[in-house]
Amino acid sequence: MRGDGRLNHDLDPNEKGPQDACGVFGVFGPGEEVAKLAYFGLYALQHRGQESAGIATSNGSNILVFKDMGLVSQVFDEGALEALQGHIAVGHARYSTTGASVWANAQPTLGPTEHGTIALGHNGNLTNTAQLLDLLTEREGLAKRLDLTGGKCTDTQVVTALLGATGFDSLEDVAVDLLPSLEGAFSFVWMDETTLYAARDPQGIRPLVYGRLPSGGWVVASETAALDIVGAVQEREVEPGELLVIDADGVRSRRFAEPDPKGCIFEYVYLARPDTTIAGRSVQMARLEMGRALAREHPVEADIVIPTPESGTPAAVGYAQASGIPFAQGLVKNSYVGRTFIEPSQTLRKLGIRLKLNPLREVIEGQRLVVVDDSIVRGNTQRAIVQMLRDAGAAEVHVRISSPPVQWPCFYGIDFPTRKELAAVGHSVEEICADLGADSLGYISLDGMLAATRQAESRLCTACFTGTYPVEPPVAARHLLLNQPAEA
Repeated sequence: MRGDGRLNHDLDPNEKGPQDACGVFGVFGPGEEVAKLAYFGLYALQHRGQESAGIATSNGSNILVFKDMGLVSQVFDEGALEALQGHIAVGHARYSTTGASVWANAQPTLGPTEHGTIALGHNGNLTNTAQLLDLLTEREGLAKRLDLTGGKCTDTQVVTALLGATGFDSLEDVAVDLLPSLEGAFSFVWMDETTLYAARDPQGIRPLVYGRLPSGGWVVASETAALDIVGAVQEREVEPGELLVIDADGVRSRRFAEPDPKGCIFEYVYLARPDTTIAGRSVQMARLEMGRALAREHPVEADIVIPTPESGTPAAVGYAQASGIPFAQGLVKNSYVGRTFIEPSQTLRKLGIRLKLNPLREVIEGQRLVVVDDSIVRGNTQRAIVQMLRDAGAAEVHVRISSPPVQWPCFYGIDFPTRKELAAVGHSVEEICADLGADSLGYISLDGMLAATRQAESRLCTACFTGTYPVEPPVAARHLLLNQPAEA
């Protein structure tokens, strides 16, 4: 989910960079303006999803939902927030990795249960949706709640329907029964009329934290930065395999699966905000250290180090620190350009790129540049930037990347291209460098990246770099691993 102004890979309308699957936010706060807290929380998570946004609130007896396509600031105004009264709220900012980018798939999703109505938001991607659909059809009445024609429903809608299972004493019991059957990545925040719930998959692939408001209320969010924005103090992360139940009696924890931590390493590289902390490690500090490691592993004689803003900036600062080469801002980013649905002609494509990035000729001309970026996906954007810098008079352009080559698709909520579209697959570093038009190219090593996170490799998912998947990929998508067409 993108559109936060940090996207550099989205400069070329034909290239999507690593797209994450949403930001979630929940608040239980009697006496608080919960809709406005959710609004600010989603604003802090806007980088995780820019296609649609929604907030649901409960006053104890009724749930209201307001959602629409667009950025948080485009969807909500003062009138909409004032109408969302209550003491519980669930918010969601979406980028679609399953299901089309249409209003019907915006979240939170609503569903009836024996114990009230639920509103649910999801960050992640389930890998066994086909099996869950079978389970849904086995349970009388549940499948009727979804449009199953043409594969239109999302994994979030399937889970919402399954939470309507009957024969349980409480919604909490339904969740404890259902959650162990879900595979893949999920960080859920949902509510009924009286209670806020949060759950994280046993691998903890996507981040999820909770904290306390000064008033005594509780907040759950995808990132610690969202807690900071609304004035909440972090208590801890929601543990992998844990369900939190928050109501008037406080916070209750239930374990639905044994934890097997495999947090997404790409959160450290690119996805999370730099002012977020994951597993006790500052994302900003991890990115600075990745840049320092990159300088040690791939030194070069140059005059200045410049980032591809904004996501390349911390690593570029680290590279400058370790190399002794001065840091400079050589590219100016237009912070007011988000995702665009206008498809430019070939002749206008360069203008589209310059709309988002423009070189500072006074800084660049005649200089040997080290250009630091977080990753190369297809390579189209880096190729355009190298040419842009040369046109601005750069004497040399040395590209440095603060993650290893991306060689495998993600099935856990990042919308990477298929293997055949990834620049690193089937090509050497030298070949990629020549294709980009750079004077040299260096990727950080896997060990260097891992060391910067201060997490053990056994506790991280590195599948996009190594092809080692902590959860079995979906059967229908395994052809993507072999560059083969899907079976008929």
